Amino acid sequence: MTAGATHTGLKFLEDRWDEAVAANLDGPELLRYRSNLLGSDLRITNFGGGNTSSKLDQVDPVDGQTRQVLWVKGSGGDLGSIKRAGFATLYLDKLLALEKQYRGVEHEDEMVDFYPLCTFGNNPVAASIDTSLHGYLPFPHVDHLHPDWGIALAASANGKQKMEEFNAEFGHKLAWLPWQRPGFELGMMLRKIVAETPGCDGVVLGGHGLFTWGNTQRESYLNTITIIDQLGQFIERHAAQPGYVAFGGAKSSSREDRREVALSVFAQLRGAVSRRQRWIGSFTDLPQVLDFVNSQHAAPLAHLGTSCPDHFIRTKIRPMFIDWDPAGDPAALKRLIDSSLETYRAEYAEYYKAHALPDSPAMRDASPTVVLIPGVGMFSFGKNKTESRITGEFYINAIGVMKGAGALGGGVTAPGIPQAGPAASADQFKTYANYVALPASEAFRIEYWKLEEAKIRRQPPEKELSRRIALVVGGGSGIGREVALLAAERGAHVVVADRDVKGAEAVAAETAAIAGKEAVAWTSIDIRDRKAIRAALDATVEKFGGIDILINTAAIFPSSPDGIINDSLWALTLEVNVTANHLLTDEAARIFNAQGIDASVVLTSSANAVVAKRGSEAYDVSKAALSHLVRELAVGMAPRVRVNGISPATVVKGSTMFPRDRVIASLKKYGLPFQESMTDDELRNELALFYAKRTLTHQPIDPKDCAQAIMFLAGPLTRCTTGHMIPVDGGLVEAFLR
Repeated sequence: MTAGATHTGLKFLEDRWDEAVAANLDGPELLRYRSNLLGSDLRITNFGGGNTSSKLDQVDPVDGQTRQVLWVKGSGGDLGSIKRAGFATLYLDKLLALEKQYRGVEHEDEMVDFYPLCTFGNNPVAASIDTSLHGYLPFPHVDHLHPDWGIALAASANGKQKMEEFNAEFGHKLAWLPWQRPGFELGMMLRKIVAETPGCDGVVLGGHGLFTWGNTQRESYLNTITIIDQLGQFIERHAAQPGYVAFGGAKSSSREDRREVALSVFAQLRGAVSRRQRWIGSFTDLPQVLDFVNSQHAAPLAHLGTSCPDHFIRTKIRPMFIDWDPAGDPAALKRLIDSSLETYRAEYAEYYKAHALPDSPAMRDASPTVVLIPGVGMFSFGKNKTESRITGEFYINAIGVMKGAGALGGGVTAPGIPQAGPAASADQFKTYANYVALPASEAFRIEYWKLEEAKIRRQPPEKELSRRIALVVGGGSGIGREVALLAAERGAHVVVADRDVKGAEAVAAETAAIAGKEAVAWTSIDIRDRKAIRAALDATVEKFGGIDILINTAAIFPSSPDGIINDSLWALTLEVNVTANHLLTDEAARIFNAQGIDASVVLTSSANAVVAKRGSEAYDVSKAALSHLVRELAVGMAPRVRVNGISPATVVKGSTMFPRDRVIASLKKYGLPFQESMTDDELRNELALFYAKRTLTHQPIDPKDCAQAIMFLAGPLTRCTTGHMIPVDGGLVEAFLR
């Protein structure tokens, strides 16, 4: 550490290093520990961003000789959660020898193919594109991070000048490198600038990020957090200068009802950006987001685009800024979504056309992944909830970068573009309020990089219901529970809804164990009440952005101690089993129409709909009506929404319609032997086996059987099926249609 760093305490960050923990770790585990600490604070680096390395002496398993091995974060890893197994390992001497194979920057991509040939041990982890940056720096332990404060300096029009001021104030010897795309050439440039800068203790990569290092794991960690913290102190001091106002001051105010406005347009927005492929959405109205979207500089800064490569890989070259007056009517906002999206897609197509080469990957989805609305906040989209959240976090990082760059400029126009260099000339960069965005040509080279395309192709294939949102009504038990679990297994995002909120919460926890906690939610619902239905639907939209699959398994089977179904119980049965399904689908239609993308509904009828029996008239009639409601809805909600149903025979297992007293009454009715000491499940099994003997297959109907049929109808494999009922009755002859 430099003298300045030694005597300057941390003001913003924490030294989280625990020597009692570190003392028991070997070299690779210390690297993992250091990486996890750095990744635990988003002010230090963003999710999946940056990389760390250590050069460690290890015994070669082949010849028994001690060799220096570079341990470096593997491609696609995340510092905050990385394990020992997430690091690539390479013979350092072989990696350094690759310089002899290097044919120049025009051919640097071919160097990645050599990395597997340098692998130490039987390690399948792919080395990242930044491997050479770590290997060619002459330090045992290296950190490459993307802190907002660091990128703010790197993306400032006066960045090099301010870096020199920072060095003088804090006693550092940071060096400046102009913009260069990550790769082998940047590794050569890093080595050269360090050699030419006596006492160099860090490098600022123009428009990109920060490199720091140390002779020990502890020293590297402390140097890194100290320099980042001091950059924070430096920038915050500039922001506090009299007369300076971030982002040019406020242009509009936040709406008090902004979350209601956001909810009113979320499904429409999600559907609009999902025309090519579905996205899962997130919304935030954090103060830093509102400060930006409401500001004078928001529109031009947003259009300028992001700087750090780690940002725009997820946020695309720029967000979509909807130029809406928050003091106006939200109805106008809904109209602006479509026109803004048309403009955004046209600009994106022009961007692709202007920079694509004959061998470039095909143009990807031209829809934005970040949408900014003054007075309301920010929507972000990703292939799953985690990705949508992270995309939003990355743009919040970008906001922090633009804010920091603006503070360093202090409203003064800076001469020159220090980010300009061999990779891009000064005229290719665009600036606004001291913030320097990456040239569109360089952004394209990274977004459509063959190596980035290869990383995308290495990802596991998506599941059948990936990117889809399923609302499972009646999901707190029985068939609904199995539907929720199966939907999660097939990749869906799931909301479990039930009157029994404890049951819904418990099933949601089970479902989250399959899909991950961010992909699952639960909510209360009473399908007899439009307001309660609307609240459950809105909760689903608020959580994920919309609904693709609506499933209802909730129903009642009326019973009374004397076996008489009075008028009120008759009315209740039809209300729950028929009218409530109408209310549910009628309210869901509002969201389906707003989205404008294909969706599906599956309702639960019964074999009783076609089998007349004594004593169950109310239930049988209600299910007959429901079966026809399915057909009516299929006509009315066509062509975008498919509506189907299942007709199970009696499902005893796990059903709330079969409490102990009803099961015992049925066993007595059919003269089946049982013991009062038998458990509820044992009694249910006896009854289920009896019912099974009346079918062709002699198989008891399990809730899982119903769930399989429901999810078959709900998914894309039945895209041409609507208005259909699938029997799940074991082959109940009495239910054969006639």
